[in-house]
Amino acid sequence: MRTLIIDNSNTRTKFALADGTDILDWTAVIQTADISQQTLASTLADIHWDRSIISSVVPQKALILAEYLADKPCHRLSHKSQLPIALSYPQPEQIGADRLANAVAAYDSYGSPAIVIDFGTAVTFDIVAPDENGTIAYLGGVIAPGLASMTEGLAKRTALLPHIKLEEPKNAIGKSTEEAMLAGAVYGYRGLVREILNNLKKELPPHPTIIATGGDAKLIAEGLPEIEHLCPQLTLEGLRIISGLNTP
Repeated sequence: MRTLIIDNSNTRTKFALADGTDILDWTAVIQTADISQQTLASTLADIHWDRSIISSVVPQKALILAEYLADKPCHRLSHKSQLPIALSYPQPEQIGADRLANAVAAYDSYGSPAIVIDFGTAVTFDIVAPDENGTIAYLGGVIAPGLASMTEGLAKRTALLPHIKLEEPKNAIGKSTEEAMLAGAVYGYRGLVREILNNLKKELPPHPTIIATGGDAKLIAEGLPEIEHLCPQLTLEGLRIISGLNTP
């Protein structure tokens, strides 16, 4: 039984194949803005799958994906999906599908309590821990601007600040505009993450496991010893698990 996994995010859409227990070698990535019936046909031309699962935060593109995949069992992840954890959240329909997938994968691999940090277009912090009844649940989290969003925002809104390549700064004291922006972005962003983590820990049981995923995770995690696990495929793993609970 092969599962086609689709992680449809704001910037990029990632495709992967899984069997019952593992993510397989094949993956593909396309720009979300480019999704169409034609690009899907080209991307998936030589790929065989028996069922699929879609995690999407872009409703218009999710409709295109669902239409293309309609000839086989296809599950679109939402708060109504069967999950191995409860949802302790007043309006669960507001939870992003990718956040649910991350929470499920974190719990499956590391147990509870856990904090997942997903470094994407936005950076999200998601919490898995016992709720007030002692049931392991998704409790909520934090949303902040992503690292690239912050730096691109500076370049777009100011006349003299350039676009920069995100990498580890050589020094805290920048000797050029680019170096100064890079130090502010990377060191400042680590400070943002650390402060959010410090406040989250005050509201959780002791010693939550902290897991990072997403495009900027490696760069930021290198300077944050608080982050214990770097898991690039966390969202895909969560979707693999959820697919097994929701499709024939």
